[in-house]
Amino acid sequence: MNAAVCSANASFDTDVAIIGGGPVGTLLAILLGQRGKRVTLVERWSQAYGRPRAVTYDHEIARILATLGIDSENDPAISYHDELYYWKDARGENLQIVDWQSQSASGWRVRYWFNQPDLEARLTRIVDAMPEITQWRGWEGTALVQDADGVTVSLRRNPQEDSASGATRTLRAKYLVGADGANSFVRDALGIDNEDRGYFFDWLILDVIPQHEYAEQPAQWQLCDPKRPTTIVPGGPGRRRWEFMVLPGESVEQMQTPERAWQLLEPWGMTPANAELERSAVYRFQARWAKTWNRGRCAIAGDAAHLMPPFAGEGMCAGLRDAFALGWRLNAILEGTLSDAVLDSYTSERLDHAKHYIEFSQELGKIICIANEQEAAERDVKMKADLAARENRPVPTDLCHLGPGAWSAESAHAGELSVQGVVDANGTRDRFDQAVGHGWFVLGLDADPAQALGSERVAQLALLGGRTATIGTPGTQCDAVDIEATYQRWLADIDATYVLLRPDFYVAATASSVELLCRRFDEVVAKLHLRVPEVA
Repeated sequence: MNAAVCSANASFDTDVAIIGGGPVGTLLAILLGQRGKRVTLVERWSQAYGRPRAVTYDHEIARILATLGIDSENDPAISYHDELYYWKDARGENLQIVDWQSQSASGWRVRYWFNQPDLEARLTRIVDAMPEITQWRGWEGTALVQDADGVTVSLRRNPQEDSASGATRTLRAKYLVGADGANSFVRDALGIDNEDRGYFFDWLILDVIPQHEYAEQPAQWQLCDPKRPTTIVPGGPGRRRWEFMVLPGESVEQMQTPERAWQLLEPWGMTPANAELERSAVYRFQARWAKTWNRGRCAIAGDAAHLMPPFAGEGMCAGLRDAFALGWRLNAILEGTLSDAVLDSYTSERLDHAKHYIEFSQELGKIICIANEQEAAERDVKMKADLAARENRPVPTDLCHLGPGAWSAESAHAGELSVQGVVDANGTRDRFDQAVGHGWFVLGLDADPAQALGSERVAQLALLGGRTATIGTPGTQCDAVDIEATYQRWLADIDATYVLLRPDFYVAATASSVELLCRRFDEVVAKLHLRVPEVA
């Protein structure tokens, strides 16, 4: 590192300050620390919250966690159920069947179940082993000021933990991220407004540890009974969750008592004699999002940026996607490869993506949260007719696009999560991410993408830390052998030979010819605000 860079770094305490040490902030800290960035992780509470909250994540999150060495298929803290997800009426007849049984196109199961404290502890252990990351626990933000070069944030000891000390400190960072929850200090300090859908339903969440294996089938289902809409799902290995809608006229305080919890659980075979009630809490389900997620050198993520009802199981997933999307951008900005203008595409891409899931969750809630028997009867007739019309076939899980941003809108499959197959590469057989790697990639099916791009574009790809890889059929000379013909089927379906992949696994562009590849590559690079070094 030259003297000028050392001098510039000396005026900053850290490269990135992250306010909020939950799973979103912690994942972002890891992604930055892995690339040698100095990170200060500020968390309001000294001790981690040890109770369950989120209990499920999807295939995209499994793919993200795999980059950290967390294998959702073979991990004692994570479980899965090869079952469909049923919605049933009060008589137990099917209203809807959702496909939570299949393998996803991205190479992982559609749905996994976990205990959030276990996952957070796993992420924290990774952070503890990284000298690049400094942790300030028991501190909260009180003010922040941006200037042309960085951000200064004022902190104090959390008065709820340490009311007597009154200790304060300041932190100077090049960039700052607020992953500090629904009541985000960072969002408020930046003057960012929320779009609030005014969607309020109170539900009692009960987390239970049965003494013996819970063998009731189905393992994951929704009871759409107007007398008491109820969700019954796993809670990770050895745990179960029940969610009961609080009905009009019921007291939230009375619903949260252990006595009421056991009354509600008794019909399901759970009693104090055969199970432990780990948590009983009423949550108000909300639907809202921040109108922008970045301002200057600051950005927000997770619950600071969006809140959604849990009916699609996508709340924490959306936050971890935020962290992954911010991670590659901030790394490239700090390395001098991209202009910080690329943060604008963080907002445009992620905001539209999260809004889709919020609106999708609201629509599910409109079906589930019906406490009127006449309305429920009308719903049941319609849903059963729809189910019969498609011969009881399960509906696939929702496919969601990024909003406008650093990808080519003209390309088939661009803006969507990429397909991933098992390949033979580098002496191993595994999913592509693990066998070859992840990051910026240009893939060519039985074609050399480096030759197609030419030296100048390959150099630009290298500035991004990217690589090319030829995927071929067994018996051909290539970088990765397409063992199960996954890539052959995918690219045949979209009439493409080349794919430009981003570090967050989203497709930036596809192309059927060399000319089209080069044009779309140039389009994406322009949207990235790539900084090409000047030649002396």
